[in-house]
Amino acid sequence: MADVVTTWARDKAAASLNPPQVERTLSRLVESWSAEDAGLRRIIEGFPLGEAALLHLLSVSSICAERLVADPRILLWLQHPDVCASHRGHGRMAADLRATTRNSISAQNFRALRIWKGREMLRIALREVAEAASLEETTAELSQLAEICVSHVLQHWETDLRRRLGGPDAQFAVLALGKLGGRELNHSSDIDVIFLYSEEGQVSANLTNHEWFNRLAAKVFETFAVKDSAGSLFRMDLRLRPEGAAGPMMRSLESMENYYSGFGETWERLALIKARSICGSEELAYEFLRQHQPFIYPKSASTELLDEIAAIKRRIERDIVGHENLGRNVKLGVGGIREVEFVVQALQLLHGARNAFLQETSTLKALPALADLDLLTRDEAAHLNSGYRFLRRVEHRLQIEAEQQTHTIPDDAESLNRLAGSLGFENAAAFSATLRQHMQRVRIVFERVISARPQDKPGARETLEMFSDGVRAEKSLAELAQGRTSFHVAPRTRQIFRKLRPLLLGWLAEAADPDATLTQFIRFVEAYGLRSMLFELLVANPRLLELLVRAFDASQAGADLLIRRPQLLEDVTRGGMLDHSVSIARHLEALRSTGAAAGKLGAVRAYKQAQFLRILLRDVLGLADLAVLQTEHSAIAEACVIFLHSVFAPAGDLTIIALGKFGGGELSYGADLDVLFVGENTRAAQEIIAEMSRPSAEGSIATVDARLRPDGEKGPLTVPLAAYATYYEARVQLWEIQALTRARAISGSMGSQFIDMARRIWTAAGERADLFGQIDAMRERIRRDRGTGSEILDFKTGLGGMIEAEFLVQALQMRAGIWNPGFTGALNDLRTHTQISPDEAGVLQRSYDFLRRCESILRRWENKGVAALPADEREQRNLAQRLGAKDLDSFGADYRAAREAIHAVYLRYLQ
Repeated sequence: MADVVTTWARDKAAASLNPPQVERTLSRLVESWSAEDAGLRRIIEGFPLGEAALLHLLSVSSICAERLVADPRILLWLQHPDVCASHRGHGRMAADLRATTRNSISAQNFRALRIWKGREMLRIALREVAEAASLEETTAELSQLAEICVSHVLQHWETDLRRRLGGPDAQFAVLALGKLGGRELNHSSDIDVIFLYSEEGQVSANLTNHEWFNRLAAKVFETFAVKDSAGSLFRMDLRLRPEGAAGPMMRSLESMENYYSGFGETWERLALIKARSICGSEELAYEFLRQHQPFIYPKSASTELLDEIAAIKRRIERDIVGHENLGRNVKLGVGGIREVEFVVQALQLLHGARNAFLQETSTLKALPALADLDLLTRDEAAHLNSGYRFLRRVEHRLQIEAEQQTHTIPDDAESLNRLAGSLGFENAAAFSATLRQHMQRVRIVFERVISARPQDKPGARETLEMFSDGVRAEKSLAELAQGRTSFHVAPRTRQIFRKLRPLLLGWLAEAADPDATLTQFIRFVEAYGLRSMLFELLVANPRLLELLVRAFDASQAGADLLIRRPQLLEDVTRGGMLDHSVSIARHLEALRSTGAAAGKLGAVRAYKQAQFLRILLRDVLGLADLAVLQTEHSAIAEACVIFLHSVFAPAGDLTIIALGKFGGGELSYGADLDVLFVGENTRAAQEIIAEMSRPSAEGSIATVDARLRPDGEKGPLTVPLAAYATYYEARVQLWEIQALTRARAISGSMGSQFIDMARRIWTAAGERADLFGQIDAMRERIRRDRGTGSEILDFKTGLGGMIEAEFLVQALQMRAGIWNPGFTGALNDLRTHTQISPDEAGVLQRSYDFLRRCESILRRWENKGVAALPADEREQRNLAQRLGAKDLDSFGADYRAAREAIHAVYLRYLQ
């Protein structure tokens, strides 16, 4: 018996397009057939659409063959004449689903719906290969199938959410776009949809309409995305919604109107040409389309969109298809399906407002209307019609095999011959010749209507001499106008950029590094997202453009922060925030309003980052001099320390003393905070240090350095006040007492006692006969041990560097008993008390400030410590320009003069 079955299967398969696959399928069907073998033979040989049609399907579709083997009962269903003989409308299809599933559609992850969908896909494919269905019938049935699946999944989750959470007093609708919107779905199409609800409101005290409807959309999307052994539904694509993947899944009608009226791009107009309601409220869908008709079909559409479409097509060919597949990809290649769609949609958009009968979602139905208006010649419309039909037939044959998204003609002979035979050609050569003819005709029309290349627009070209590579810069500027993705930008956006471009180039010409600044600007535009709105904002507010260019040129850290959090630009520039300094009290008020607490300090870090940006922008715009910047940096750092102190040591049993430039209120970018902890609450001190320096998505606050405590890193982190006194009186080294010159209490209950004790120890040390010699020896050790290796570049520890100036002032303070933690304040006090001459004090202050400005400019680039000039000459030129020097030679002269002046004054007093 087995031999008879094998012979029968082999004989049937022999004349098919794919004998091995057909024989294998028939043999497996016989094995799984529950009735007598003769019953299966009778069904196949007496099949209503013909035995050849069934064997044809088994030859070209492995997925349909697997479905039949898995459930041979499908054959019994297909043999009924009314199942395959005629087109099935939406109502009949939905009724069959209800009858088949017996109202258990959603059980087991919609298993019954998935099985029914697979069975319908097989039926539709069978009718197509049997040529029992036209292209329109096939695409309509595939589209109906998708609509029914969406409707049932949506209905299930709506009922579920209303049962569990209650429901909003608002309507919703689902609109199909793309091929689903045009009722043109293929055998492996994504289904492009957008979700819409009528109005905002509250479902409950804790749940808004927006949240409820987005939960509904998410559930629907997840159901379509999940894989199941019963088969897939459809690939749902929501990326055509406003803001794409970055936007909410569902929006209100008002939100949709605000988006499209303000930020809608040309590609979104083209997408909405296909929009139609598939489920939900018909009234809401109608209102959406009515509201947006002026957007979809503008009365004054510009022919520039043809250039944009041509540019999109070139990018598709270059970036997606590839040169080697341009003649083989029937969808995206030269003369492919997409070119027919682009021609039709472009002409609809240009002329649809004045010709209502062009407002048609179907490509094939729009073609004769375009010919009637003489927008296409009769021959062009005929060529696009026949080409579209042929290419869609080819596309369907490619996809029927496994229901995968493939559009490329196979290059191996066996597969190509099978494809040609399936489409009725005697051989592959005849098929290939017909394919070329259709694609060439489509391409001719596309080039005539759309143009293969955008027209060169006349106009003056700005100089790009400031860039190291002008060609590369021009390409970058073009990307700003066009965007890097396959989606193009609106003509309005390009028009605005034409106004922005000369302004941008003007500010880039003043940048120290135009190349890097342009790159950062492009990154920011891409991160901002809504480039149309941003360009309009910058054209309308040239000072904002200046601010961005200056910030990107001055600070990579600032640029990275703005690119990571573009919304900060608005946050720190509104309400005059750049026009004044912010006090410690104001900072503390803002920090307390965040509600931050132990373990939840992200808001503190975010606030610190925003303040870093605000200070940076005040700096680059020249709104704050060096002294003000140092005060600003110190104020935000101190406020953060005080706030964390209140979080971790609310009882006040830990006192924090600031030292170094933190104590002097003269911090710069990226500075560590030198502190001492007084008391015994070691846990609180550890928490403060850890939280201040903890990295996070919002950045860190600052690094706290407590190494100036007794016995340094070997000593305990917290020390009681009495133990400090004992240490300073018995074991302290002079440099530790010198460090107390800048001591300042910032929080805790023991601050005044510590300062009183420190001043007593410090004043006594100032009377030592070897004071100046000891301080000079320490300065020399620092120069030797911490120097960078280049005396002239090392502006901090080198001869005539910042440390020489600081040590000189501190030595004179200690000798005279003048207590003041700030460099400038102390120097003024020394001059007042005639401890230094007015001329020498002035020279020292100016020279020190010059080096601090150099340090500030270098530090702000990466927001971290820098102690030496860059060795690279180009970077030195950039520093000189950012400092405002005429040129590098002028900067070098000023730099050497400052170093020499500091060293001369230092020698005058300490040696």
